[in-house]
Amino acid sequence: MSLNLSDPQVFQRVYDEHSRGVYAAAFRISGNAAQAQDVVQDVFLRVWRKPSSFDARRGELGSYLRLMARSRALDLWREGQAAGRASDRLKVVVAGAEERPDDRPATAVERDADREAVREALRRLPSAQREALVLAYWGGLTADQIAKRSEVPLGTAKSRIRLGLAKLREECGSLFELDLEVPVAA
Repeated sequence: MSLNLSDPQVFQRVYDEHSRGVYAAAFRISGNAAQAQDVVQDVFLRVWRKPSSFDARRGELGSYLRLMARSRALDLWREGQAAGRASDRLKVVVAGAEERPDDRPATAVERDADREAVREALRRLPSAQREALVLAYWGGLTADQIAKRSEVPLGTAKSRIRLGLAKLREECGSLFELDLEVPVAA
C-alpha cells in the first residue's frame, strides 16, 4: 500500500501516529525536550516538503521517521559538542594570554597593536561576514555548521568566510596572513 504523504489528511494521520515515536527517538539522543520538539518539527517538515523521499519498498514509515529523528538529533548533539569545545579552547587561549607576562615588552606592544588592527578590521566587515569568520576561526565551527546556524545555503556560508578573509587581508596586509583552511566537513 502506497501512502500519499502530500495529501494533508494522510499527512495529519501519519503525524498523529508517529510524532510520539519520533519525539522519543530524538529525546533519547539529546536529552533536551525543546531540541526533541525541534527535531520532530524538522522531520515532519522534511517529509511534507519532499514526500517522495520515503520509499515504502525500503521499509516501514515509522522506522524511516525515527531514523531521521535520530540522525538529526545526533547532528544537533555534535554541533553542541563542537561549540562547547570551541568555547573551552577560547577560554584557555584568553586565560593563557592574560596570565603569561611577556619577557619582551616591545613584542607585547606590537602584538597588542596587531590584535587591535584585526579587531578594527573585523568591525568594518559586514555583520554576516564577521559572524561567519568568528564562528569559523574562533568558534571552531565548520562551514556546514555555520550555514545551518545562519539558515543560509552552504555556498553562501563559504562565500561569507572567503570574502571576509579577503577583506581582512586587504586591510591588514601581511599582518593577517592566515594559514588556516576554511573548515568544510562536519
